[in-house]
Amino acid sequence: MLRKKVKLPYKMEAYASDLPRPCYMTEGSSGMDIHAAVDEKETILPGKSALIATGLKVAVPEGYELQIRPRSGLAAKQGIGIVNSPGTIDSDYRGEIKVILINFGNDPFEVQRGDRIAQMVLCPVPQAVLEEMDELPPTERNSGGFGHTG
Repeated sequence: MLRKKVKLPYKMEAYASDLPRPCYMTEGSSGMDIHAAVDEKETILPGKSALIATGLKVAVPEGYELQIRPRSGLAAKQGIGIVNSPGTIDSDYRGEIKVILINFGNDPFEVQRGDRIAQMVLCPVPQAVLEEMDELPPTERNSGGFGHTG
């Protein structure tokens, strides 16, 4: 099945012009890898987080969001995640994308210029139209939650 292609205009800041552009690493990839635009290596200690610049700005089409997600390899091998995962880039935001990396691992983690630090996934997002009601339609589950199925 051929996937729908959606144009995503972008701009690299001058200070990041030497970095690789976001790209899908394989034909079936959902996310495009994005790179660190740090001037010098930055060390993230265990249990700490850091805001990492990418030098990337985008113009997300209306009706979409760009989700910033962790890279599975960094998570599995070094315990690196994203604090607000997934991060959301709204269609009206035009600032630089920055990633809040967190070190869940036991060892300090070094971020160097050009490292692949996250991936971004373009997702459709309808807007809800809230409709206040006196009662909600029942379901089999109703208010069951927090492990109610065992």
